[in-house]
Amino acid sequence: MYATANSLGGAAIAVVVSTLLGVTSGLLAGYYSGAIDAIGAWVSNVIQALPGIITGVILGLLRAAGETAPILFTVAAFYLPQLPGSPFDQTMALPYHLYVIVTQVPGMPAEIQYGTALVLLVLVLSLNLVATLIRSRFRRQRQW
Repeated sequence: MYATANSLGGAAIAVVVSTLLGVTSGLLAGYYSGAIDAIGAWVSNVIQALPGIITGVILGLLRAAGETAPILFTVAAFYLPQLPGSPFDQTMALPYHLYVIVTQVPGMPAEIQYGTALVLLVLVLSLNLVATLIRSRFRRQRQW
């Protein structure tokens, strides 16, 4: 009995609130012509499109993180007095290292440039291969 009373009370509150909002926005729309209509239509469209917008943003962020992670794991030491001894020592990302030796170092042999590009490609492709193998292994273990 109490659940029915609570449901009917909630429905009555929803009807009153929506009526007040509808009448108020209707009066404002009639008084201010098309401006309120345009704002209302825009708000309605944004509310309806919000799930798709949020999904697109999340997928975009995940794709960006997934594609740049292998590049972030590759590092190079260039113009350092000694080789890095720990993961927290100063290094530069391998793509940036490749950019520096191609554009900033005059007389750098082409073999070193191509070798650096090859190392970057092999590392990125191997990390992507490992990620694909792990993903396929977990998909096989998952029960649908």
